[in-house]
Amino acid sequence: MGRIVKVDCHSGYTYAERPVSVEIDDQKMEITKIRAESRTPTGRKFKVQISDGREIDLVYIENKDEWEMSE
Repeated sequence: MGRIVKVDCHSGYTYAERPVSVEIDDQKMEITKIRAESRTPTGRKFKVQISDGREIDLVYIENKDEWEMSE
């Protein structure tokens, strides 16, 4: 299980179409590239690159309305 984070995302037709930034340890990091996206039984999953160069996974858990991050 990952840790809960705050994510700002682009929402058009549905919520969480594309994450644009994530807050990690009280620091807002821009998402510079979406490497992959998929659908899981609990929601949407994105493999992204953030502005400090790290790649992380972000999962939106729909029934909890929460974002989880794992490195």
